[in-house]
Amino acid sequence: MARIAGVDLPTNKRVEIALTYVFGIGRARSIKILHRAGVDKEQKVSALSEDQLTRIRATIEEEGQVMGDVQKNVQMNIKRLLEIGSYRGLRHRRGLPVRGQGTHTNARSRKGRRRMTIAGKKKATK
Repeated sequence: MARIAGVDLPTNKRVEIALTYVFGIGRARSIKILHRAGVDKEQKVSALSEDQLTRIRATIEEEGQVMGDVQKNVQMNIKRLLEIGSYRGLRHRRGLPVRGQGTHTNARSRKGRRRMTIAGKKKATK
């Protein structure tokens, strides 16, 4: 089982796809990492040798942030928006959509389940 950056990669997938399981690595970055490490992107994770795994790990270390570092940066950016009182920061604080979406009828996943008043409930019929 291949373990890179604290994540167990699925053994039955191609390396190109399996690397995207690491937070902060997408398809484009995955291809770039494999090219620099000299590993075929079509190869399955189960077929990787220990040498290839170490080259991939080393390339990821050189290239920069993954996992906790990226998540920490995102949280710091949100915190900065909250502190400066920007519009986006206010939307984060209120738990509303941040990127300009409407909220009149949609945005249920961001706003949470509907909270109805007692008068809003349907009355039982006789």
